[in-house]
Amino acid sequence: MKKRQRVKKNDDFQKVFKKGKSFANRQFVVYFLEKEGQTEFRVGLSVSKKLGNAVTRNQIKRYIRQSIHEIRDELKSNMDYVIIARQPAATMDYHEVKQSLQHVLRIAKVLKKT
Repeated sequence: MKKRQRVKKNDDFQKVFKKGKSFANRQFVVYFLEKEGQTEFRVGLSVSKKLGNAVTRNQIKRYIRQSIHEIRDELKSNMDYVIIARQPAATMDYHEVKQSLQHVLRIAKVLKKT
């Protein structure tokens, strides 16, 4: 993901939390907020220290980023997404992360119809 596709500022995170909608499964919570006039989606990641050491947290973030990269054509483009990893995500491999992320995004109805 390019830098312009990331939610980095605390204000942006807070807007998505307060004004956006959220959906969850056991492994992830996804908040999303529609942004008018935005041409491409942005993603923010949150992985708590409760999930493990820095190596584990960075691995989870890499898995999530790669999953988003592979399904980017299916995501609605005028949105900001914030993805929060829950405890079970720490023990999952890449394919399980991708499958779980697709599941929660399908529940949220933010994937384009294919």
